[in-house]
Formats: sequence, C-alpha cells, structure tokens
Amino acid sequence: MSTGMDWPALMRAGMQGLRLTPEAFWALTPAELQVMLGDPGQSAPLLSDGLDALMAAWPDGSQT
Repeated sequence: MSTGMDWPALMRAGMQGLRLTPEAFWALTPAELQVMLGDPGQSAPLLSDGLDALMAAWPDGSQT
C-alpha cells in the first residue's frame, strides 16, 4: 500500500482545475493547496433556504 502523495492527480487539480501555472503550483505548501481545493469532508454552505428553515425551527425569543 502506498502512502505517498498522488502527484499526477494533485497536478491536474492545481494546473487544470485551478488554472495555476507550474511555478505557482510548486510554490504552494500542501496546506495552501488543500485550502484552494476545498475540504471534501466539509458541509455545503448555508444558503438562504437553510437559514430560513433554521430560523423557523429555532425562533429568537423576545429580548427583555
């Protein structure tokens, strides 16, 4: 089992997907590249429909 980086896939994602130049790609740290590519385990952004549903389910009480 290989524990190394999948460089061909990362290069495709960086240079084709993000349209980085080779120089810009190789200047990135792995953490910077991960941030640019996004975290696959991260949930989708909360859009207005989701916010409306949360507000309906958990309305603010009156402040005194």
